[in-house]
Amino acid sequence: MRIAKYFVIPLMMVMATVSAMAQVEFVGNSKPVYVEGQSSNTGSMAVYVLYSLQGVSMQYTASTDPYNVSWKEIIINDIGERIYNDIDVLHNGNVTSLTQVKADQGYIIKEGDSQTTYLWVIDYSKHRLHINGVSIDQEGSDCGTAILHVDGSGPEIRYDGTKTLDREIKVTYNTLEWDEEDVYWKEQSVVEEERFLKNTIAVPAPYCNTTFTVSGDKFLEFWNEKESKTSETFTAIAIDVETSAVQEERDNDNEQKIPGSALGGSAPARITFTAHCTDAVSFKQWQVSDNPDFNYILMDFAQEEVEYTFEEVGTTYWRFYYANSDGSCEDYSDIYTVNIGESDLVCPNIFSPGTTEEVNDVWKVSYKSIIDFHCWIYNRWGVLIKEFTDPSDGWDGTYRGKLVGTGVYFYVIRATGSDGKKYKLSGDINILRYEHRDMGGGTMDGPVD
Repeated sequence: MRIAKYFVIPLMMVMATVSAMAQVEFVGNSKPVYVEGQSSNTGSMAVYVLYSLQGVSMQYTASTDPYNVSWKEIIINDIGERIYNDIDVLHNGNVTSLTQVKADQGYIIKEGDSQTTYLWVIDYSKHRLHINGVSIDQEGSDCGTAILHVDGSGPEIRYDGTKTLDREIKVTYNTLEWDEEDVYWKEQSVVEEERFLKNTIAVPAPYCNTTFTVSGDKFLEFWNEKESKTSETFTAIAIDVETSAVQEERDNDNEQKIPGSALGGSAPARITFTAHCTDAVSFKQWQVSDNPDFNYILMDFAQEEVEYTFEEVGTTYWRFYYANSDGSCEDYSDIYTVNIGESDLVCPNIFSPGTTEEVNDVWKVSYKSIIDFHCWIYNRWGVLIKEFTDPSDGWDGTYRGKLVGTGVYFYVIRATGSDGKKYKLSGDINILRYEHRDMGGGTMDGPVD
């Protein structure tokens, strides 16, 4: 948005002065002068907007000899050519005055060879903004645009030929904006600007029911006479959604990782898919397919949040479909790809509990994508020492709170992988490098009950 530079001129009696150091001033105006831009010897032009030119004269205070000051008017003809005409002005001391200031034309005031002032004078009373009412074209509005019809006038204000002043007509309304930090759609005021008043105004479609207020312009606001009109309530039809897919994390040191798997990896993988919809969304559906083109929908869930546990090998694609009540606006979210890898299960046969803490002191399998698991560990006399059903678990070499003795133990495993593979494993577990020490009752070796 362009920000204009404003020079605010206080009203003092019937004279408004551009600034304490300025050489151009207007006498007889009823309100302060609005000035945009700045004149310079390089030819840049300041625009002076007066509330009215009725009874107003323009003065230039010379810094040296007032008879060394010349005035010209700038007239733009019908084909866009500049015509420069000399102007006769009054002299009073070091002040030269023009009593008949013409509206919507330019002036050049030259003092000797050192100072040239370029300015354009606008009579705002000839361009005054009027806003009589604002209505909504509900039928003409669509998923991306809201159409307003404005009864009033406030055309372009031209100067120096083809240039125009920005009147800063404001259209204010509410919409929903996504708050990433707090994770929700929040209602927020929006201001759109037009350079002049149009009878038909298109703005981005709001995501919530709202009214539209058209107000302005910056000149009336400067003079504390801003006009403003508000529409009836607009019923939102535009829709939007923010989605996410969050996988439950597991930090099992014996679970094999699958490189490059943003979602999925080793089964079972529990993922929560969530959609946050704007107000006008009526139809909501998570869709699942086995191809990214969604030629065939495997499953669908008519809800905003789905928690799903993936236990089968392969790749699936998830997206969220949403639409408003009459289906005139519909869209899809980004696609989430979930890849579940094939299973694997490897059993070690040596570990050394009680020797060095956290160094090979727990017997664990190495696995990935194991969805069903059962392990039994026996000593050489067939006594069940340990039983567990979570592949991330293991055996720390104890029985009933005591370290067992060195020697050979036996495991039996029954498991199922995400790919349907059945595992029937058995083998030896050798405990080595055992150090005898008291573990709350001594060590255990030999037959037990």
